[in-house]
Amino acid sequence: DDAHIFCAPEQIKNEMKGCLDFLRHVYTIFGFSFNLVLSTRPEKYLGELEQWNTAEKALAESLDEFGLPWKENPGDGAFYGPKIDITIMDALKRAHQCATIQLDFQLPQRFNLNYIADDGEKKRPVIIHRAILGSVERMIAILTENYAGKWPFWLSPRQVMVVPVGPQYDEYAQSVRDQLHSAGFMAEADTDAGDTLNKKIRNAQLAQFNFILVVGEKERSSDTVNVRTRDNKVHGEVSITDLITKLTKIRDEFITNEDSF
Repeated sequence: DDAHIFCAPEQIKNEMKGCLDFLRHVYTIFGFSFNLVLSTRPEKYLGELEQWNTAEKALAESLDEFGLPWKENPGDGAFYGPKIDITIMDALKRAHQCATIQLDFQLPQRFNLNYIADDGEKKRPVIIHRAILGSVERMIAILTENYAGKWPFWLSPRQVMVVPVGPQYDEYAQSVRDQLHSAGFMAEADTDAGDTLNKKIRNAQLAQFNFILVVGEKERSSDTVNVRTRDNKVHGEVSITDLITKLTKIRDEFITNEDSF
């Protein structure tokens, strides 16, 4: 998820603030807290000292305005520019360094990049290298371990299981599943006649389906479903139309507390 932002030196502060706001938005959705570290000029570096000092000052001011605590790690910047490292904390309070926001003075120089400033003069831009997730594969591994299989609804591969109370309601269960599919949800129907109702519900909970919908004669005759969560919170009878509206809200607003259904 790398991005490279080309900007004028005087735009560094605002661009960094935009990167930090984007980072907070993404990590809030995932439910991660994070720490910020400003890594400054290493012993061996490229570029002018004045350029480094200006950039480090802009990064520090961006972090101050961002409003969260941050620390300085002297000498740990890249040879081509200072950077902000972001460390996230998982559910077990372990730290993972994923995101990074780096300044690069050297590539614009090596590629002889320039732009025409307001005064009509050619000037050298700065590159901001921004990675929010870092390695996508590593982030998926961290999320998998962090949620321990209990994926939030918007991210879950098993969102809804429809469970008929008997084989005579299989057709209605499949109809509910199809309506949910059409609305964009990951839904399945357990029509295995060999299992009892309680076992089907338990199997769905163990498989970490976010919502289990029980359907029988009452639900079929009224075009409703009986809703419960994987944590066995029973919400009772809900019309399919209202169900789709509520599930859409949970998904689109990244709501993690499914018991507030």
